[in-house]
Amino acid sequence: MTRTLLSFGHGYSARALSRQLIPQGWRVLGTTRSAEKAEALRAEGVEPVIWPGEDLAPAIRSATHILVSAGPGENGDPVIADWRDEIAAVADRLDWVGYLSTTGVYGDHEGGWVDEETGLTPGTERGKQRVKAEGEWWMLAKETKMLPLHIFRLAGIYGPGRGPFAKVRKGTARRIVKEGQVFSRIHVEDIAQVLAASIAHPRPGRIYNVCDDEAAPPQDVIAYAAELLGVPVPPEESIDEAEMTPMARSFYAESKRVRNDRMKHELGVELIYPTYREGLEALLAAES
Repeated sequence: MTRTLLSFGHGYSARALSRQLIPQGWRVLGTTRSAEKAEALRAEGVEPVIWPGEDLAPAIRSATHILVSAGPGENGDPVIADWRDEIAAVADRLDWVGYLSTTGVYGDHEGGWVDEETGLTPGTERGKQRVKAEGEWWMLAKETKMLPLHIFRLAGIYGPGRGPFAKVRKGTARRIVKEGQVFSRIHVEDIAQVLAASIAHPRPGRIYNVCDDEAAPPQDVIAYAAELLGVPVPPEESIDEAEMTPMARSFYAESKRVRNDRMKHELGVELIYPTYREGLEALLAAES
């Protein structure tokens, strides 16, 4: 039987995974909202499905694996809202289901450590929506008793096209400083290898934090990018004095260090980019 991945919300991380799976003979169906984006997916070997719009029931029935990247809204998870019954009907035939969540579900820990057993105390609306969506997927798994659900809580994602170099080159990068602030990050290629490792060794019911080995202040990342480019390091700006949009300021509302031991030990993952330094160096090398 052909291994078939149905990817809901086939975006940045899912595309990185599909670049690994398709050469191995996988069939990948990815949902997208527009015909224009559908053509881009088709060029990558992905079978695009317009959603909302098309009937996904045949795709759900053909899937052996499901990946959910679509973000939740005020009303919860859109996949659950639209296709809950269809997925429940094939739960016993699925080999793996992965839901991409966020480490934002843990809330603020003032720079302290969190792991997969830490309580969920999100402080942002985005984090609260993710907690609700996780709960909806857990409920479906509980009701079907067969859905092979895995939750992946991703740290801040970077990679090709999502690095700091463009802003540093333009002189628009800012080094906003909040005392004690640290973020965890993960390169998109490491997300892909974590998902591939879980697919190869499924453990239904498990939660994995997906992050690199070093939570770091955001100003340090910008400084390192400037150093790699050989340009002046942007000056520091105190968050108390910096002009920022409410959205930008919200990213500084939470600070924590995320443990990734389970990801490494259970899935045998060895990070390609264990810190932002290796990741940024690779991104710059790929540009040349």
